[in-house]
Amino acid sequence: MASHGNKSEEEAAITEAPNTPISTIVIIVAMQTEALPLVNRFQLTEDPDSVFPEGVPWVRYRGVYKDLNINLIWPGKDSILGVDSVGTISASLVTYASIQALKPDLIINAGTAGAFKAKGAVIGDVFLAVDCAFHDRRIPIPVFDMYGVGLRQAHSTPNLVKELNLKVGKLSTGDSLDMSPHDESSITANDATVKDMEGAAVAYVADLLKVPAIFVKAVTDIVDGEKPTAEEFLQNLAAVTAALDNTVTQIIDFINGKCISEL
Repeated sequence: MASHGNKSEEEAAITEAPNTPISTIVIIVAMQTEALPLVNRFQLTEDPDSVFPEGVPWVRYRGVYKDLNINLIWPGKDSILGVDSVGTISASLVTYASIQALKPDLIINAGTAGAFKAKGAVIGDVFLAVDCAFHDRRIPIPVFDMYGVGLRQAHSTPNLVKELNLKVGKLSTGDSLDMSPHDESSITANDATVKDMEGAAVAYVADLLKVPAIFVKAVTDIVDGEKPTAEEFLQNLAAVTAALDNTVTQIIDFINGKCISEL
């Protein structure tokens, strides 16, 4: 054991990490439609030797872009129903497994989301979330109520926001695409601009394991608009995914060669 006058190796590593150039990035993406444009943009290839447990559907795409080792993780298709494994459970599991296996310097959760016109959002906007919270974990008992909300801060990126002129807002996460009255009141309490199905789960695991994380969300549907959410989401998914792809590329270019503390 180190003496009280000296830092342990672990403490020293934590202190030095923010001043070390970012080398390895994990991008967590919920849907294949969101993942493939980024796979093509960065010329990533599917890893034939999975770092994940045998039998899980999770997919890792990997490659080198400039000075960065990029790993894009997609939870894959549900083995029974064949649809994207969306939602907080899959997001939590793949984030945990990715951190354990790949030891990233930074996590980027990139995806599409609903947003609120009352907060000034329009279709195609891309937001960087400043914090993440849940809106469907209602536990009306003192202190447990705050645990249910599970507020977590995203990694602060003032230089990134300024350089790319990104919009910022709060993110609220739940496991339903639509919005019940109970969810609506919780989302309002969270002061959210954008609403998704995985961000707060990724934030929870990243915070637990002390890995910096940022959240990039492109708006496919206006939650407080006139059109049904599912209809608007499907109508805009392809075009908005292109906007997401462009923004993530700009973020990766900005990150290249920088330290965590320089973001």
